[in-house]
Order: sequence, then structure tokens, then C-alpha cells
Amino acid sequence: MSAQGTREPIGVIGTGYVGLVTAAGFAALGSDVFCVDIDAEKIRGLEEGRIPIWEPGLAELIAEHRERLHFSTELAPALEHARLRFVAVGTPPTYSGDADLSAVHAVVEAMPASDRHALVMKSTVPVGTGEAIERVFAAQGKGFRYVSCPEFLKEGSAVKDFLEPDRVVIGDAGDWAGDAVEELYAPLDAPVVRTDVKSAEMVKLASNAFLATKISFINEIANVCEETGADVVEVARGMGLDDRIGPKFLQAGIGFGGSCFPKDVTALKQLAGNSGYHFQLLNSVIEVNELQKRRVISKIQKHLGSLVGKEIALLGLAFKPNTDDMREASSLVLSSRLQGAGARVRAYDPVAEDEARKLMRGVEFADSAADAVAGADAVILVTEWPEFRELDLVAVAGAMRGRLLVDGRNFFDPQAVRAAGLAYEAIGRPSLNGEG
Repeated sequence: MSAQGTREPIGVIGTGYVGLVTAAGFAALGSDVFCVDIDAEKIRGLEEGRIPIWEPGLAELIAEHRERLHFSTELAPALEHARLRFVAVGTPPTYSGDADLSAVHAVVEAMPASDRHALVMKSTVPVGTGEAIERVFAAQGKGFRYVSCPEFLKEGSAVKDFLEPDRVVIGDAGDWAGDAVEELYAPLDAPVVRTDVKSAEMVKLASNAFLATKISFINEIANVCEETGADVVEVARGMGLDDRIGPKFLQAGIGFGGSCFPKDVTALKQLAGNSGYHFQLLNSVIEVNELQKRRVISKIQKHLGSLVGKEIALLGLAFKPNTDDMREASSLVLSSRLQGAGARVRAYDPVAEDEARKLMRGVEFADSAADAVAGADAVILVTEWPEFRELDLVAVAGAMRGRLLVDGRNFFDPQAVRAAGLAYEAIGRPSLNGEG
């Protein structure tokens, strides 16, 4: 995508997942982008062309528009060249479940007095954060404007999501800052929701909480299907054709993970609690998700009995395909529970191994899916990487010691698994014993 005319330069504070995609996207639209991060090693790597995250198309987009991207550990270049500062720093949950806003507050404190600059908040923050920051700016006489512009990037398709957004949400006081942000996004020709700051903050949390609720709902339906003999894949197909429901996020599995859904659902539940409201539905969404990850263990025990000394292979570790993100990944709970039950765990992921090694202990990492399944008593499909579609199931059955395949994402054709001589356990689908 090429830019038309002269574009406004911007600053992006934080070069993590959201910051880098945002920076690359605006560079592709023609803006000079001044990226700031306190991690000197990360900045040095970016200057040398090394991208710290794995996201399809991102490295190519950054390389293509490299001349418009400027990286620094200092705020000065961004302050000098850009009146709009997009904030994309981490807001991880604290032990209490509240969002840790220390990085956001550090950015606010670092801003000089100015009435011609604005902070544009991309980081996911609790409702009321913008109002609190505006009070700080007013008390310090800084004159900074504030805009809430939440991100809606899905890992694995973030570049496409930036360039072809469903909507752009802009929360502001209705002054020049919101107008300037709207102008930046104008070439993307997306619906714009121009609203107040609090409502913009809530749109982000409510959207992710709803999608997480949809996942937990279909997982509950899957569990009932297992008790009644129905097939959740067929049930979801019939449900999804109703345009009031739609087919997206109706794929039953072993639970959601990643950097957004668990954090944002908990944050909204906590926000409601702090405001004096008990959000019962979200308590259930979280509980169902946690239990779903553990149900797999009972499926294996049904076939193998005690797991002491058993070899279990995990195919896929990242929380979803097309990313190396291991945050809140189901594989973390599975590997821990399996080892706790006495099993030995071998695992393979085509992209996320480096990240997985930082978080998983006692796991043997294989170089391929074939290596992972060799000699296994059971295989669990955890992440539905497209390459697993090409697996020769007959060869898998021949290489295994046992005969059990647990399909944690309803990814395989049950009849093909059965024809290969494997016992098939999925999520919300009838179990099948192999023909061999």
C-alpha cells in the first residue's frame, strides 16, 4: 500500500507486538514513525533488521518501509518530530488481577509540558485510565491531549488487521487530537466509532470478553455433546449459519490463551468488582476455560490408566497457530499436569520452541512432529498448525508405542484417524476406536 501526499509523522512508545505492527502499518501508509523503547538490545536489533516477534508479513513490511522507521531508546526524537505519541507498552495483570499500569504512568511522567502534543493510548487499560491521566496532565499544567484508540489486532493476522480493520475506535474530547488520529486512519476506509474516552476503553474490554464468552460457551456445549453423543462440530455448523450468532469463535477446543483474552476478561471482572458490581458471567467464563485445559488429562487416563512412566507427545505449543506467543498457552497447563501425573512429555512446535523453552521445565523438545510422536503412548494435538494437516497418520500410528490421538482442536478427520488404526478422542465429538 502506498501513501498519497504528505503524511503526519508519529511517535510510537513501546516496540512490542502492538507497537511494532502499528509502527510498520503507519509507515506503510506514508508516515515517518519514531519508535521508542527502553530495551536497548531490542532497539539495536531493530536497527539491524532483527524482528523480536514472529508475525506473518511483519518483517517484510518493516523491510519495505525501513526508511520511514526510526528506532531509539530516547524520547527526544519522537517529541521533536511528532505531535501524536501512540502508547503501546505492556499492561500485564498484577497478583490482584488489576492491570499493572506502571509502564503507562512512566510514559505519562516522561511527557514534557506542551499543548501541541497528544498521547494516543493503544495499550489496553481499565476504564477510567484516560480520565486519570488527563487529571495528571491538568495538575502538572502539561496541556497534553489524550486519545483512546484501542487496538484490535489478532496475532497471526495482525498486519492484515491493521491495514483492513473492522473498525477504528477513537475516544477523545472532540478536539484536534481526535481529528488528527481519525485523519491518520482515513486511507484505510474503515468505519470510525468516534466517542468519549471511557466508552472507547470499554469497547476493547467488552469485545474481548464477549469473544472469550463465546469460546467458553461452545466448550460447555462440547462437554454436553460428549455426554449425549452429539457432535459439537455439527452443532456449531448449524448454529453459525444463524447470522445473529455467526460462525466465528465457535470452534470447541482446550481453552483460550494468549496475551489478550485471559488478561482482558480478568481485568473487566476486576474493574466491575472495584466498581461494586459482581460480574458473575465472567467468573464462569474464566472457570470453564481453566477446567477445559484439564479435561484432556482425564481423556488420556480413560485409555491409559495411570500416566506414570507414559510417554506423551504434544503437537503445537503456541496458544494459537501463526504466532510464537506462549502467554497463557494451554500447552503450559497440559505439560505441567502431565508431568505431575508422572508422564514424560515430548513436544514439537514449528515456531514457538524458543519461547516455550523459557516457560516449560522437564519437557523434551523434538525437531519435528515425526520425532515427537516416535514411541509415544499418546499424542495430543494442542495447536492446529497447518503443517499438521499433512501428517501421515498411518506413519504416526506405526511410530507410536500406543494408539491414542487426542485432538484438542477438532482438527483431524475422525474417520481418517480411525482408518490409520488410532483411537480418537476429540472435544465434544464421539470417541472412535481404531480399526487396527
